[in-house]
Amino acid sequence: MRGWAPGDGPVGPVEVTSDSVQRGDVIQVGGRPCRVSDLLQLPGGAKRLRFESGELLTMHARTRLVAVRMLSRW
Repeated sequence: MRGWAPGDGPVGPVEVTSDSVQRGDVIQVGGRPCRVSDLLQLPGGAKRLRFESGELLTMHARTRLVAVRMLSRW
């Protein structure tokens, strides 16, 4: 399912892992949408995500989440 956010371009859900998560991805945590503002690589393939709210989330190498991301126009 693809949506459209006014002024931003088309958006859609994507499955993300610690390898594919990007700044700007919006991940729902505890029922709240959280936008990734920074990433820190950790040992073992994990990443620590910092959200715009200041909260932190550690994604381990095998963690899979669904995020909303702006889709590129090819």
